[in-house]
Amino acid sequence: MNTNRLSLPMLASEILSNTVDWAITSRRSIRAFLPDEVAQGDVEAILNVARFCATGVNMQPWRVHVVTGEIKQRLSQAIAAIDDDPAISASLQDSYEYYPREWTTPYIDRRRQVGWELYGLLGISKGEKQRMHQQHGRNYRFFDAPVGLLFTIDRVLQEGSLLDYGMFLQSVMIAARGRGLDTCPQAAFLKYHEVIAEVLGIPAEQMLVCGMSLGYADESCVENSLVTDREPVSAFTTFHNNNKETSR
Repeated sequence: MNTNRLSLPMLASEILSNTVDWAITSRRSIRAFLPDEVAQGDVEAILNVARFCATGVNMQPWRVHVVTGEIKQRLSQAIAAIDDDPAISASLQDSYEYYPREWTTPYIDRRRQVGWELYGLLGISKGEKQRMHQQHGRNYRFFDAPVGLLFTIDRVLQEGSLLDYGMFLQSVMIAARGRGLDTCPQAAFLKYHEVIAEVLGIPAEQMLVCGMSLGYADESCVENSLVTDREPVSAFTTFHNNNKETSR
């Protein structure tokens, strides 16, 4: 990587813009990975790029825990043991409230649509709770990806640092795409923050932000054919021009 952050790009402007656009728009949540290993050097290179994302007054609030091999398997087993016990699992709370307390339109509609599409591809019908539980439980195996990432933040920091964190996570995922790798950001881990902290020795002053699977997508798996829709620019943008408001 060029250590001069302000150096000119090595690609022509059109190729550069197309490449960046491709890395962003081709990113999607992958839910089945090949067993092919990802070198630690590649993980370090991805994080080395992501650290240059925007961050208020250069706070850099991110902390990253990379799990592979035996420790990843041990973590997955520890979470699965609790996840498969309904009584214990129901008593746990997320490390913070990621989702709204009350779902409203259009957010609940989009959430349901993704669920219907994913389970439809997998042939899981409404009411098949055990199959749904098994599919959801694949989160805790990092969808068989060779690399798992757990992200934490100092509890003393406030909501603004979570904005910074979102930019860091996006940068991780885009840098991964640039290396032919895929990811799946996962809020599913939040419920098991205590067991994650115990297994990985994460201090109490650190709060779990999310997990992420990293590896090479198994394109033979039907769940990876899911591509979610996005609203057009005109649906969420208002241009304020000469005291007039116009939607594109």
